[in-house]
Amino acid sequence: MSILIQGVQHNDLTTDVFINGNVIETIGDCKEKSAETVIDGSNKAVLPTFHNAHHHAAMAYMRSYADDLELFEWLNEHIWPLEAGITEDDVYHGARLACLEMIKSGTTFFNDMYWHFHGTARAVEEMGMRAALGAVFIDMNNADRRDANIEQAKQLLNESKRYSDRIQFQLGPHALYTVSKEALIWCSEFASEHGLMIHTHLSETEKEVEDCLKLYGIRPPEYLDRLGLLGPNLTAAHCVWLNQSEMELLAERGVKALHCPTSNMKLCSGKFRFTEAQAAGIQIAIGTDGAASNNNLCMIEEIKIAALLEKHFTGDPTALPATVAWHSGTRAAAEMFGLNSGIIQEGALADLMLVNLDNERLVPGHQLIADMVYSADSCCVNTVICDGKILMQNHHVPGEEEIIAKGREFREKFRR
Repeated sequence: MSILIQGVQHNDLTTDVFINGNVIETIGDCKEKSAETVIDGSNKAVLPTFHNAHHHAAMAYMRSYADDLELFEWLNEHIWPLEAGITEDDVYHGARLACLEMIKSGTTFFNDMYWHFHGTARAVEEMGMRAALGAVFIDMNNADRRDANIEQAKQLLNESKRYSDRIQFQLGPHALYTVSKEALIWCSEFASEHGLMIHTHLSETEKEVEDCLKLYGIRPPEYLDRLGLLGPNLTAAHCVWLNQSEMELLAERGVKALHCPTSNMKLCSGKFRFTEAQAAGIQIAIGTDGAASNNNLCMIEEIKIAALLEKHFTGDPTALPATVAWHSGTRAAAEMFGLNSGIIQEGALADLMLVNLDNERLVPGHQLIADMVYSADSCCVNTVICDGKILMQNHHVPGEEEIIAKGREFREKFRR
């Protein structure tokens, strides 16, 4: 498939963009090229799409289900009891709803951890997105559950090969307080053997740190390091309660930190110290977390909140400038997962969006990236392309009405 975008703004210039297959082939004068699909880029700008670095997509079915609660009460008394009864079909429809919301706000990739792997994978395939999907691992120090989790992960690794290369399989040990030492060691060894990424939660709350000290006499990063988990293939969500030496340890090991400012604030988990972590050398990407703790999946909003929170927290208006925040929501996660996306250049994957420059939030248009970080919302996103295929045009996703109607059924189902 080929797509020609004519007369679009790129780096303050009016140009054409030619997509051949799933790659941006040409940025420049393309009047001699013919394409199967031609898009008028007038009064629009082409930008890379967002990459959501930490997510539980199917939890879209829990949006506003349990709000204004402390994290462990939220998990133990509301989230986990409800999840005990969900089916793969529930996950599929919840993940479709999440994919729809992400596409409509310009996101084409997300890093996920959740139950019923195939439910989310089916949704990603159908919606045309990219994702790194983790087989969630929670054994609560129960040997039988651990063995079942291990067998399931082995099976899912083989079964994941049925999907397109837009889906990456990874391991998802939830956290050190829900996964046994033996299971964490197994995850580290299995991931190393098969070249897999590992997605976990780390130092999310002060209680997690205190409990780790009581149980093991050391803090969470050192505990995971002793088990062999800290390495370039580990993406660690939240990382709120890190001290300086722990930041340096994560940087030395090549661990990637996933910053979720809205979820951290809503659950009062704490404040991730972006400026200090970056200075220590940690790679950082921004994610929304799931809709149960955010409660939306708009990366435009998440990037803005990350930038403003860092300025407020440090007392420095120059902290986390727009360009750095933008990179953390676009290119950073792409690099973490080996994707040539999150950037507009020839030879890159054709994952891009067109934003409407006539939208009042982007006028007068002094600095587009600053406008996208501090001013824009999802209504500014007109067209979304992923892997060379149009997922949304004129802010409409084919089939969105049916997805929304199906999503409404969750309310009555869970009430029953």
